[in-house]
Amino acid sequence: MAHAKAQIGKVRYAVSIDAGRHAIVADEPRSNGGADVGPAPYDLLLAGLGACTSITLRMYADRKEWDLQSLQVDLNYVRQGDQERIERTLHLFGNLSDEQRARIADIAERTPVTLTLKKGLPISTELAPATAA
Repeated sequence: MAHAKAQIGKVRYAVSIDAGRHAIVADEPRSNGGADVGPAPYDLLLAGLGACTSITLRMYADRKEWDLQSLQVDLNYVRQGDQERIERTLHLFGNLSDEQRARIADIAERTPVTLTLKKGLPISTELAPATAA
């Protein structure tokens, strides 16, 4: 199962993240008081969705032996008032029929991270015992 740890110190607002065996730095852009040394939290959210979409579609096209040479997933998080949405555009490169392209777009709507985001999920929070710094 997936696991990550995030830690922040006094440096505004750089966060050290261990995700599996990988180290990532997240931050806020300068316009929000950060140093922009890494992606912002919503950028990381979009990156996870883009990675899942890309991997799932690559696996599907490979299994079907379709001529999908490459694909690009462009994602935008949009907030308008109290409404939020993610806009996703698929750029497919290769010799694909209109039916294959439509099927790939349909599969994108059912990737694991897509389904998780669409249905939502509970998040529980607990405090660990207090420790000295």
